[in-house]
Amino acid sequence: MKLDVNTLGTFYRMAREGTGLAAGRLTHMTDVETRVGVTKLNFMRGREIRRDLADSSDNVGVRVGLSGAIEGHSIVVFDRGDARQIVDALLAESHLEGDIDADESEFNQMSKSAVTEVGQVMNSGFIDGWADVLESVIDMSTPEFVEGDSAGPFVDDVDDAPTDDDLALLFQSRIETLDAEIEFDHFLFPTRDSMATLLDRLRTSDGIEYDKLDGFDRMAERGAEEMAKAATTLTGIETSVDIRRLNFVSLEAISEQVPDEKLVGVAFEFDGIPSGYLLFLFDEDSAHEIVDAMVPMSVDSDEFDEMGRSAITELGNIMASGFLDGWANVLDTTIDHSTPEFIHDMGTAAVDPVIIQLGEHQEYAFVFDTVVVADGQAFDCEVYAIPDESDLERALNDLDTDRIEDAPTTAEFQEIDQS
Repeated sequence: MKLDVNTLGTFYRMAREGTGLAAGRLTHMTDVETRVGVTKLNFMRGREIRRDLADSSDNVGVRVGLSGAIEGHSIVVFDRGDARQIVDALLAESHLEGDIDADESEFNQMSKSAVTEVGQVMNSGFIDGWADVLESVIDMSTPEFVEGDSAGPFVDDVDDAPTDDDLALLFQSRIETLDAEIEFDHFLFPTRDSMATLLDRLRTSDGIEYDKLDGFDRMAERGAEEMAKAATTLTGIETSVDIRRLNFVSLEAISEQVPDEKLVGVAFEFDGIPSGYLLFLFDEDSAHEIVDAMVPMSVDSDEFDEMGRSAITELGNIMASGFLDGWANVLDTTIDHSTPEFIHDMGTAAVDPVIIQLGEHQEYAFVFDTVVVADGQAFDCEVYAIPDESDLERALNDLDTDRIEDAPTTAEFQEIDQS
């Protein structure tokens, strides 16, 4: 199978259009005003999907089979509490409050029917949105109510669900209400033949082999592990990589997914094959933890003096070297990065300069979204690696997947002059 940016852009428009229709139909059903939140395409391995379903709180969902332009299964999965909000609003609107379960841990038959109805409407919103973009017909089977606190009830009997090592495309969306957030995951499990046919139809260039994207995902994972080692060495705080996903998003969505709070970070521009931008973002408490670990003196609790800025910048420089060196070794190329730029601003303002520069040449971006977590939750670091899409396509076409496990990833780097 081959894909290109045009194909993924079409998928993104499908997801955005489908989410908009689903939100509108949810508003119509419950009389609760909604709007579309973040829409992302996540490339995730089967084991990561199963882990997410197992790690989250008890879930309920609605599953349908698909045929026509897309064959496979579509599943809308809610946290049980969010599903309860929707059901309560729906039944209250129908003047059936007395039939809502007193025990919120269980759904009676009427509640299950309500969830199934909502899930059916939202699934149909997605499917209709996709069909509109594809100008094709997609049919759905009778909806099935599913519940459980593990992945098993949702995917074990789905023939098209990815195995642990398979890289699957997950459509993730959020619908927001005026007084609360209703989050849900939308899983599309197309058959391989169906997806191959669709990719061939939508691709406008030679594209890249899907297996190369899988290889680049594994390469990025190794780079992230090197970042964690560098952070451990420099700060003395044991760190590890917690969650890492390869996202495909519109540039405007990057700003939407960054936390709406004061952030401290370091930004780089990197040049080579591929080129792009690299951001390390910490919340203020995490940044102070880093400074306290690296600078043997008290630092102002509200602001960052020169020593504090240098400490954050040095950590960012070493982590960037480890991450990009891992990429360069696997790609057998050279990737240089710029002098680090210290950032202390609100979340959106922290990423806007990057978005503006990328937006001159492209509409979408691959984002390697990594979280580096310190032992004991001393600090978290969100990492955004955003390569130029044309450079990325060239890099992936040249990628020798056999090098991924063999190539060294340990970087050699120079400390930043703090004088």
